[in-house]
Amino acid sequence: MIVARNLTQTYRSGERTLTVLDDVDLEIEAGAHVAVVGPSGSGKTTLLGLLAGLDLPARGAVWLDGTRLDALDEDGRARLRAEKVGFVFQTFQLIPTLSAAENVTIPLELSPDRRGANGEGGSFRERAISLLDRVGLADRADHYPAQLSGGEQQRVAIARAFAHAPRLLFADEPTGNLDARTGHGVAELLGSLNQEAGTTLLLVTHDPELAGRAERVIRLDAGRVVEDGG
Repeated sequence: MIVARNLTQTYRSGERTLTVLDDVDLEIEAGAHVAVVGPSGSGKTTLLGLLAGLDLPARGAVWLDGTRLDALDEDGRARLRAEKVGFVFQTFQLIPTLSAAENVTIPLELSPDRRGANGEGGSFRERAISLLDRVGLADRADHYPAQLSGGEQQRVAIARAFAHAPRLLFADEPTGNLDARTGHGVAELLGSLNQEAGTTLLLVTHDPELAGRAERVIRLDAGRVVEDGG
């Protein structure tokens, strides 16, 4: 599902060039559940952004489901993400003026297959309600983000991420803004939905419980892979 070769990312800071990722090679199989861990500043979020095509590397290349990302322009990468990729962020990233159900329908509106997940018919709202029911929030479908708790907002974000049945789901610190009990529930939900859907799950986390649920843990330090195993 993902292949990265010689992946390097640098940034300028005044007169200096900072290397955030340094010659990273990775292969992630379809359906895998992978956690990326490491200290702050080790390059975890940078790696996720490059693998998702949100940014391009200074050197090296990424292939997502067989497509080389730097061979596409920005619009092409956006179309690929709309078709195949879902995201869950630490800060939820819900649109405050849209209800929970309307937030969940966004990937369906953007998807090249506007019939919804797996090519099935039915209205976008029906699909959204079904997903909100799966995350325990069908009765909150018409509530706005400000009317939801942090844990509820993250569950809406997870429902949105799975709305178009993505082949690949990226999650960046999905429990980072939640208390331990709520984070535990979100971790269980992510794992169960991922297993049911057969989606490839790549998550960045500081949460030992969340990392412990993964089949494979990749540890970064100073921009390099220092450990890669189950």
